[in-house]
Amino acid sequence: MLCGGKKSYFVAAVCVIILTSMVTLSYLRLQRFSHLPKIIQEGSRCRGKTTNSTITALKDNRTFIISPYFDDRESKVTRVIGIVHHEDVKQLYCWFCCPPDGKIYVSKAKIDVHSDRFGFPYGAADIVCLEPENCDPTHVSIHQSPRGNIDQLPRFEIKNRKAETFSVDFTVCISAMFGNYNNVLQFIQSMEMYKILGVQKVVIYKNNCSHLMEKVLKFYVEEGTVEIIPWPINSHLKVSSKWHFMQDGTHIGYYGQIAALNDCIYRNMQRSKFVVLNDADEIILPLKHPDWKSMMSSLQEQNPGTGVFLFENHIFPETISTHMFNISSWNTVPGVNILQHVHREPDRKDVLNPKKMIIDPRKVIQTSVHSVLRAYGNSVNVPMDVALIYHCRMPLQGNLPRESLIRDTTLWRYNLSLVMNVNKVLSQTVL
Repeated sequence: MLCGGKKSYFVAAVCVIILTSMVTLSYLRLQRFSHLPKIIQEGSRCRGKTTNSTITALKDNRTFIISPYFDDRESKVTRVIGIVHHEDVKQLYCWFCCPPDGKIYVSKAKIDVHSDRFGFPYGAADIVCLEPENCDPTHVSIHQSPRGNIDQLPRFEIKNRKAETFSVDFTVCISAMFGNYNNVLQFIQSMEMYKILGVQKVVIYKNNCSHLMEKVLKFYVEEGTVEIIPWPINSHLKVSSKWHFMQDGTHIGYYGQIAALNDCIYRNMQRSKFVVLNDADEIILPLKHPDWKSMMSSLQEQNPGTGVFLFENHIFPETISTHMFNISSWNTVPGVNILQHVHREPDRKDVLNPKKMIIDPRKVIQTSVHSVLRAYGNSVNVPMDVALIYHCRMPLQGNLPRESLIRDTTLWRYNLSLVMNVNKVLSQTVL
């Protein structure tokens, strides 16, 4: 034997490497084997009730399922977007029912809690299960045990099973609308700016909003621009309107924003060429191009293989206004008139501006709010002379005098179309 020969350091090192490699390979084989689907029942039918809820609590009340998605980018798996307690949830299983013969396969799940939990006990998670090789299951149930009665488990449809051609170029994901949201005028202006820039679909994870805002959303849903995803997360968890944990007994930050963003990426993975992750008071404004399509075409040409494009956020304080575009009919509408706010705060020393993203969803595995956590392609910071995020909100540097702000009227390039389109919407909804 090699290890019984010369007692040199070199031979000893080789022995250690060989033995370590053998143990590691054996462990990996065992791990993979433990996650392989196994038949537990034959000849039965899938009788579990299919749930249509956006958020479904499992019996442990520590696991909340949003939606499963088929993902074959690395291997044939079902990736379930969910929310779990980062310590208490240690074991989950996917129960697949294979049509037409009714064989039931159970796979042990890999539970991948996203790293950006910001101290909260609950966080977004990927619950990933290998699928049976010889069937393409259309539904899955999630359970804490490999044993039990499948008829008593909620069933979830596995989305993205069938490949589709892109129905839109740009989809904006807004998460989450909460706090009895009533910034009606700014919301309509943002929506109309998105459409001018080339957006065909806006997906909104709605917790709650005002009655007037409901009327506006109904208009955009009937128009075909908006898709509403009900987001009743506060029915399941104590939510915080802050992004970081404050030791105040809350369970999850910012109404589960990160879970919603990840769901939105997978929901639109096969139907949208690009997905835009920003808030309703943010607009990515191109400076060198008239719209997003020409901008992204140029950025992709300059950055081949890139899947994530990050844009700098710049604050345009709603406390500093101009007399221009003081449109009398708009003054009765609740919310901010962005056309009157064209002064932005200067960069702060030693403070990085947060970023929002336009992504190729097929190249993203996990996202946070201001960056992706896992992706196949590169990430690129888009220079400010190409585009910036116009973010009209309360100031971050409220003590700055007006003369210290930077006048930036980029938004006014779109004023003719924007005013006309906003008036049209207001006449059919609010006025």
